[in-house]
Amino acid sequence: MLHRVRSAVAHLVSSGGPPGSGSNELPTPASPDPIAHPEAPRSPPAGAESGTRASGDAVENRGSFSRPTFLQLSPRGLRRAEDHAGRVVQSPPDTGRRLPWRTGYAEVINAGKSRHNEDQACCEVVYVEGRQARMGGPGKSINDQGNQGLYFHYWGLFDGHAGGGAAEMASRLLHRHIREQLRGLVEILQDPSPPPICLPSSTEASVSLEPSCPGGSQPCWPLQNEVTHESLVVGAIENAFRFMDEHMARKQRNQYAVGGCCALVTVYLLGKMYVANAGDSRAIIVRNGDIIPMSREFTPETERQRLQLLGFLKPELLGNEFTHLEFPRRVQPKELGRRMLYRDQSMTGWAYKKIELQDLRFPLVCGEGKKARVMATIGVTRGLGDHNLKVSSSTLPVKPFLSCFPEVQVYDLTQYEHCPDDVLILGTDGLWDVSSDKDVAATVDKVLSSYEPNDPSRYTSLAQALVLGARGISREQGWRLPNNKMGSGDDISVFVIPLGGADSYT
Repeated sequence: MLHRVRSAVAHLVSSGGPPGSGSNELPTPASPDPIAHPEAPRSPPAGAESGTRASGDAVENRGSFSRPTFLQLSPRGLRRAEDHAGRVVQSPPDTGRRLPWRTGYAEVINAGKSRHNEDQACCEVVYVEGRQARMGGPGKSINDQGNQGLYFHYWGLFDGHAGGGAAEMASRLLHRHIREQLRGLVEILQDPSPPPICLPSSTEASVSLEPSCPGGSQPCWPLQNEVTHESLVVGAIENAFRFMDEHMARKQRNQYAVGGCCALVTVYLLGKMYVANAGDSRAIIVRNGDIIPMSREFTPETERQRLQLLGFLKPELLGNEFTHLEFPRRVQPKELGRRMLYRDQSMTGWAYKKIELQDLRFPLVCGEGKKARVMATIGVTRGLGDHNLKVSSSTLPVKPFLSCFPEVQVYDLTQYEHCPDDVLILGTDGLWDVSSDKDVAATVDKVLSSYEPNDPSRYTSLAQALVLGARGISREQGWRLPNNKMGSGDDISVFVIPLGGADSYT
């Protein structure tokens, strides 16, 4: 059966297939849709880390079209990947080196909203050497206490906006910032005892000094908060996002990287999955048919109170153009002196207030759903980059209201027995705009149940099915789903990470 599928796919790829020639059904081993695989696998350039660099033109040419190296796209494949009309789904080749953990991946370009695919992706196995490491034989690095370094597995999706420069930069560098933040924790994370509160400098002895209350023998400092190894990893990831954003700020001053990007990252370290999200991409775990959300979207609606609080505390950021208050609609000059519904940074409900002159300013947060905007400019409130973003026809910067810090959720794989059908799904908003969590879980069950548990292609096929299900098929009215609703016209990128048998995939 698998041979028939590959033959059918090869025929579709070689013939090109007219736009919209795919089936209405989600792909199973018996119903393929046009999916491109590279004509011949190529090794990355010497010295390049697998998955970190983009194929295509030189990275320095920020206007060039580039895709993740692990797709191994030929020049012809790159041209097909850039086709907005055909929107052929791209996946790593069956004949190439598989992604870690047998990870599945698929992507498709947008229907014309931007010139290039502004999504980027990265999949890596990263070694972290301790700060005081010495060589311990061929291929080994051992620190002064005799412990080896640590490996972590890394998956990242980056959804760019206002250009692909920020997403491309983050896909190359964010995992390196995470590695740098973990370097000082290698010995601590391998020590089962609680992390020390304060690390001694290299020139001082470790001395415990307990502060005491004046005139008393009992220490006045409260008992220390419990700090876990898990919280240290979370802090390392959070700081890595901050350093990545600062890195972009330096580059964007010189116009080397433009725009910004949402970032959804997963780190597997010491038996736990750390899912970090800054933006409107999302991740869910589908385990034994149950849905476990691993992230949430950060939009002007979900972060309204944070944004309003900042505008209230620092009104100079609003200039004389915006108000931090929210009203059900734009206030009209004729309504001065009347009482209208409003809410501020401290409110989840609504109340009435007398309309004053400053209330005629444009609201800091306006619109609903996908049309919600901060300062009438941007629809996401967390991410990387956007350091040069200004309000339209103004010099007022938007960046102060955008946070680079992710929310990190942790999933302990050692607490559950996972089967081969248990997966973590990472997707950019092109997937979630038209697919609910239940839709995704239904596709997981439908596709994986049609493959043998040990079939190495099952997770790539699932990623392709999710992308195709969100893209739809081409009709006269545009891209449509089987129910005739609009399909996603955005870039769509999906990782499928199997959770069953994690140890055997490392």
